[in-house]
Amino acid sequence: MALEAIKPADFHWFPYEGFTFCLGLAEGEHAWTSGHTAAKFDPAIGKMRVEGTMQEQARTAYAKVLTIVEGAGLSLSDITHITENVTLSGLPHYAEAAAVRAELFGAHQPTVTTVVVERLVRSTAFLEVELRATKGGGTRLLAASEERAAGTFVPSAIVEGHDGTVHLPTMVPIDAGGDIVAPGDFVGQYRYCLEQADVLLRQVGLSLDNAVTTYDYSTPGSREVYRKTHRVRKELLGNGGVYPGAGGILMSRLHHPEQLVAIDVTASRHPLELVNPGWKRYDTLTYAPGVKAGRTLFMSGFAALDMETQEALHPGDLGAQAEATYGAILHLLRYAGLGPEHLLSTIEFCVERELRNYRAVAPVRERLLTAPWPASTGAICADLLRPEFLLEVFPTALYPAEAA
Repeated sequence: MALEAIKPADFHWFPYEGFTFCLGLAEGEHAWTSGHTAAKFDPAIGKMRVEGTMQEQARTAYAKVLTIVEGAGLSLSDITHITENVTLSGLPHYAEAAAVRAELFGAHQPTVTTVVVERLVRSTAFLEVELRATKGGGTRLLAASEERAAGTFVPSAIVEGHDGTVHLPTMVPIDAGGDIVAPGDFVGQYRYCLEQADVLLRQVGLSLDNAVTTYDYSTPGSREVYRKTHRVRKELLGNGGVYPGAGGILMSRLHHPEQLVAIDVTASRHPLELVNPGWKRYDTLTYAPGVKAGRTLFMSGFAALDMETQEALHPGDLGAQAEATYGAILHLLRYAGLGPEHLLSTIEFCVERELRNYRAVAPVRERLLTAPWPASTGAICADLLRPEFLLEVFPTALYPAEAA
């Protein structure tokens, strides 16, 4: 069974053919959407436009992604995981989006991940929503608490979805009383987030040994001390024999004004297998280029890096960096026995100063990727851990059922 692009019978917000991403992908009784804002095509100006309050934008964004899920023969009750990318301008109004979500989903409790982003491609967009769905709504492992769970930004359930995948709510350094943990201490906050992730995972019969990715979001000041997280990661991760994939993105601020880091942790029920095509740099790192768990290939974030010399490639040239970045992703896919048609999703982070050139990435994707095109999300960040990098991509791929 192959991945298929979801093509709803009525998707009136914009004509969706001709892009290097799909509205969403489906396989059997499972679906994954791209990230969608409230953007609509305005024929009067011949362009996409986003307008309205946070509440209005949230309603439109959810209407779009739920229409896509319905196009795969699924419904709201089948949603297992929600990712909400909220912009800095939208963050003060985020409670309005949460209220819309609560109204729509009622007693149904997917896992909710909240990523604070510098902005979105559409400058007036406050929110971008991405969904994952499995017939029956997956398996609820931990119900949402009436009180905010320690270490989480929102009170969220934990649900096991497709192929034994378990997403956690975004881990933030805020204790059960709502106070910031380890003020001013980036490494201390990083440790707290991972330790709280382990607490939650152990409540559902897993641990950090089952982690397949840890994507962290920090502030630009963390560059100076980021290397010190190596010791924390070495202590807490990889004790099952395989380190998770990882990525690091910089935003000018996060959920709380005193917060220095947030971490999104994904785990799997399946045994973990390291996937490395021979890149020696990973021998001493606390993350892996790829982790196979069941039928899913989880990957680290990729940027334009020479894997042998560690040099950043093509400084100042976003298009060339995109070529090198996707070239490395495809190299890993080929080593794993896969191709671009097996890409399930790509999440692209472009640095804000290069937004005007972001359109240079689309022709690279058109040349290197292929239909049905991955479900994709693009967001704008303040910067990346290496200041020479202009783009970082978080990819995920799915092995065909017959190859499992």
